[in-house]
Amino acid sequence: MADQKKEISITVELDENNVPEKIDWNATDKEGEGIANCKAMLLSMWDPEKQDTLRLDLWTKEMTKEEMKIFYHQTLITMAETFENATEEHGMAEDMRDFISYFAEKMEILKQ
Repeated sequence: MADQKKEISITVELDENNVPEKIDWNATDKEGEGIANCKAMLLSMWDPEKQDTLRLDLWTKEMTKEEMKIFYHQTLITMAETFENATEEHGMAEDMRDFISYFAEKMEILKQ
């Protein structure tokens, strides 16, 4: 059986002050054809040798504060789900969801 490989590519266009103006991405198994655009991204990778997280957090000039609040809310929901699936720590995942509800209330994010 051959090893499967997937590829993800990210291209960031910067202005003269190194502030992202455009973020494009593509993946070998992405739905739809061609390159997709986004306004923000959070990328975390675990370094097993250093036992540390490598992070890349970017957002474009066009990302509004309201969009950022929604983006973080949705990201937190995903993090709670992933944490629960990876660790089976159901109680802590519920605690995380309680905080996510608090976050949504304080940020005045309406559930859709």
